[in-house]
Amino acid sequence: MAATTHTVTNQVPPLVGYDVFTADRALSEAVERHIEPGVLPAAREELSTLGQSAGSAQAQEWGAQANEHPPVLRTHDRYGHRIDEVEFHPSWHRLLGHAVAAGLTDAWGRPAGHVRRAAGFLVWTQAEAGHGCPLSMTHAAVPALRTDPVLAAEWEPRLTSYVYEEGLRPASEKAGVLFGMGMTEKQGGTDVRSNTTLAEPLSGEGEYLLTGHKWFCSAPMSDGFLVLAQAPGGLTCFLVPRVLPDGTRNVFAIQRLKDKLGNKSNASSEVEFDGTWARRVGEEGRGVRTIIEMVAATRLDCVVGSAALMRQAVAQAIHHTTYRSAFGGLLIDKPLMRNVLADLALESEAATVLAMRLASAYDTDTEEERAFLRIAVPAAKYWVTKRCTPVVGEALECLGGNGYVEESGMPRLLREAPLNSIWEGSGNVQALDVLRALQREPQALDAFLREVGKARGADHRLDAAIKDLLTELADLEGIEARARRLVERMALVLQGSLLVRWAPPEVSDAFCASRLGGDWGTAFGTLPHSLDLAAVVTRARPVAE
Repeated sequence: MAATTHTVTNQVPPLVGYDVFTADRALSEAVERHIEPGVLPAAREELSTLGQSAGSAQAQEWGAQANEHPPVLRTHDRYGHRIDEVEFHPSWHRLLGHAVAAGLTDAWGRPAGHVRRAAGFLVWTQAEAGHGCPLSMTHAAVPALRTDPVLAAEWEPRLTSYVYEEGLRPASEKAGVLFGMGMTEKQGGTDVRSNTTLAEPLSGEGEYLLTGHKWFCSAPMSDGFLVLAQAPGGLTCFLVPRVLPDGTRNVFAIQRLKDKLGNKSNASSEVEFDGTWARRVGEEGRGVRTIIEMVAATRLDCVVGSAALMRQAVAQAIHHTTYRSAFGGLLIDKPLMRNVLADLALESEAATVLAMRLASAYDTDTEEERAFLRIAVPAAKYWVTKRCTPVVGEALECLGGNGYVEESGMPRLLREAPLNSIWEGSGNVQALDVLRALQREPQALDAFLREVGKARGADHRLDAAIKDLLTELADLEGIEARARRLVERMALVLQGSLLVRWAPPEVSDAFCASRLGGDWGTAFGTLPHSLDLAAVVTRARPVAE
C-alpha cells in the first residue's frame, strides 16, 4: 500500500548510462594531443567503448558488489591440506576480465601504448578502483623482466595478453597472467635494504630458495610475483611463481588479509616463504636497480588512479548540483556553489593533464623524456595523490547528507582516496626521491625546467612562480626539511605550465590566479569571484556533447 504522505521530489537521477571518456573533455583532449593522427581513430574508438562500459549500470553494480563482498582467505581445504587461496566475488573477476580485454596491461609494445593505457586506466578506475592494483603491477612488471631476455620471452606475452584467466595453474597453461609484487617487510617498510628474507642459491642457473616474509603483498592470487630478498651478493630481485611448472603449488603461505580503510575489493596479504622456489631477475646485489622501473611505472599509476578518483568525485558533485534545487534555484547556479565546483574542477583537470603528459613521455622514450620523468613522476606522485583526499571530501560535501550514505558511492571514493599517497612510497619518500634526482642527476632538473619553460611569457603569475622556484632550487640550505614545500611548488609550476599551454583560458587563468598567484583561500570555493567560473564548471560537467 503506497504511503500518501511520501512523495519523492527534488532527488537527483543517478549518473549512469554515459560515456566516461568522451564526457571528460580534459582527458579526451589529452588523448588527441598526445597520440599521432594515424593511431588516434582506433584509440578514440577503444576508449569510448571502454567509457560507455565504465558509465553503465552494469559496471557500477560490479563495483558495488566487489566492495560489499570482500575477498575471503582460505588457508586450508576441508581435509587440512594447505591451499592458500583467496576467494573473490564474481564481480571482481568480471571487472578484471573487462580491464584486461581492454588492454590495461598492454602498454609497452603497441603504438602510443602508454597514453592509450593510461587513459583507459583513468576511465575504468572510475567504475571500481581496487582491481587496479593487479592491473598496475602486471603492466609494471614488464620493464623489470626485460633485464632478463629469457624471462621476458617467457612471461611478457602472457602479461600483455588481452585474456584474463582466473585460478591457479601453471603459467604455461594460461593465455594470460597477472603479476604482483612483494618488497616491504615488518621491520623496514619502505626501507627495503633492511629486508631479512634470505635467498639460497640452488644448482640450477638462476634458481634459489627463499625463506622469510612479506608484510604487504597485494593480489596474492596473481600468477607470479617480483620480490626482493638477500642473496649472497646482496639484495636481489626474484620472480616467484604461485604454481611451479610441474603443476605443484609453490610455498606461498598467506598468513592473513589486511583489514584496510578502503580498497576493500582487493586482497592485500601477509605471506611467508619457507623453501619457496624463485628465479633470479637481474644480477645479484642489484635488486633495487632491477625493480626500480616497475616502481616508477606503478607510481605513475598512482597519479593516474588519483586523477580518476578526483574526476569521478567532481563529476558526481557537478551532476548532483545540476539537478538539485535549494533556496529558489538549482545549486549549480548559486555563485558560492559554482565557486566550489570550479575550484574542484581545476584540481581535477590539472591532475589529468599532468598524468597524461607523463604517460606520453613513456611513449616518446627519448633521453630527454627519461630525464624529465626522473623528477616529474615522484613530484607528481607526491602532489596529485595528496590532493585526492581533500578533493573527494569536498565533492562529497556538495551532495550534503546524500553524499554521506553508502548508496551514493561517495564514501567508497573517500575511503579509497588516501591509498595512492601511501602505496609505492608515501609523501616523504617521494620528496626525498626528488631531492636525490636534483643532487645526483642534473640532467633531470634541466629537462624539468625546459618543460616548464615552454610556457614562459604566457602568464605573468606562472613566470613569477618559475622565478621563485629557481631561487629555491639555488638555495640548498636545509633542503631536506623543506623538501615537501619545494616538491609541491615544482608540481604546481609544472601543472600551471601544462594548463597555460593546453587548457582553455578560463581554466589556466583560474589555476594561475589561485595556485600560483596566491589569490586563494585555504579551502575550496575561495577562487577570485571575477573569474569565468561558470565556463570552468560547464567544461567539467559529465555530459558528452
